[in-house]
Amino acid sequence: MTDVAAKDPTPDPISLRDDEGDINHAFVEAVARTIAQHDAKALLELVGDLHEADLGALIEALHHEDRPRLIELMGREFDFAALIEIDDNVREDILDELPTETVAEGMRDLESDDAVAILEDLDREEQAEILEAMSPVDRAALQRSLDYPEYSAGRLMQTTLLTAPPFWTAGQALDYIHDATDDDLPDSFFEIFVVDPGYHLLGNVFLDALVRARRTATLDELMRERRSVHVTEDQEEVARLFERYNLVSAPVTDDNGRLVGVITIDDIVDVIEEEAEEDIKALGGVRAGEELSSSVMWITRSRFTWLFVNLVTAFVASSVLGMFSGELEKMVALAVLVPIVASQGGNAATQTMTVAVRALATRELSSSNAMRVAMREVTVGMLNGVAFGILTGIGAGVWFSSPGIGVVIALAMVTNLIAGAVGGIMVPLTLDRLGYDPAVSSGAFVTTVTDVVGNFAFLGIATLWFGLA
Repeated sequence: MTDVAAKDPTPDPISLRDDEGDINHAFVEAVARTIAQHDAKALLELVGDLHEADLGALIEALHHEDRPRLIELMGREFDFAALIEIDDNVREDILDELPTETVAEGMRDLESDDAVAILEDLDREEQAEILEAMSPVDRAALQRSLDYPEYSAGRLMQTTLLTAPPFWTAGQALDYIHDATDDDLPDSFFEIFVVDPGYHLLGNVFLDALVRARRTATLDELMRERRSVHVTEDQEEVARLFERYNLVSAPVTDDNGRLVGVITIDDIVDVIEEEAEEDIKALGGVRAGEELSSSVMWITRSRFTWLFVNLVTAFVASSVLGMFSGELEKMVALAVLVPIVASQGGNAATQTMTVAVRALATRELSSSNAMRVAMREVTVGMLNGVAFGILTGIGAGVWFSSPGIGVVIALAMVTNLIAGAVGGIMVPLTLDRLGYDPAVSSGAFVTTVTDVVGNFAFLGIATLWFGLA
């Protein structure tokens, strides 16, 4: 009988993400080992085929010293688009560690909007140093984009466009696309923009219409008017335009109507995510720039101001309790129950405020429907106030064996939930009318309203009901 040597089965390759989609630490450790060994070939075998988003996630998972080493080991195989996918602070640290020539070389292959996204977070000196290392043509294009206002369409747009004159035929346009080099075409595009000799936008022809058309049909016959955005328009307004009209791209024009770029849906998705994240952070009193990678001292300083404002408003609410100190001494049950009224009012107000702030951000709430929405919220507050007033009143009456305390807290609950609804809708509307961001400023004022009204209503009604004055 012949013995056959058993062969070990080839181990399955380690994947970046586990079954739940989280980063696989074994994969990260394998990458870190190849970096420590300066094994570029093994590193490329591990990460060479990763999507830019996954490569960005891997970079964030690595130790900070390994991040620039990975980029240097990969050389020209590293896709600098991955830097768009990572935390701003992490990206800045990496760019500080990399040679200027490496950064300039890597950014040369990026679309202009991605290159601008990397450059705009750097200070002027670092921007100038990187731009100086680039070719004159690339430098001029990026500098022009950086000269537009921050958060404007000019910062979002890519400047590599597919344009053609109106007298071209569909066949000529298709032949041009087939014969053009990669440098002449955007990485992805949906349409041909039709322009006159002065580069003024006349219209567009979507690729599906171009492919279906007769080869002899002119672009003038095929084109349609295109909704464009101005180069200085705020990115949030551009995002609303995409959402309202279900756009996948939009041309960008200057003051003279000349075509200067195009914004695509992938950039707008990022804008929507950024704006939503900013609003969520603002509701919690956190600055938009705070990230998980931010330093302890920076986070401490950024949160201190809003915490101080909340401290001042807490003293205002507590001063109401001081007005009823004698009554609280006479009836201990009041001191036990007063936080319940204030807490429920605060929670109800926060619900209303969240809906109002989001509706203001999306322009669903305006002066035209403010009164109707306010009345709806007051009605909701009253109904919830009655429901929770009954529940709380029964609970408090049984707890302290006093039907009177149940009636008092029930009346106070109704009053405070109505006040919370009014404050939750009126405070954001007022701040928005005064030009302040309601997401940033509403929280402290709304909770102060419910704390003051809740404490005053509960203790005031109790004073009258039990004759404690």
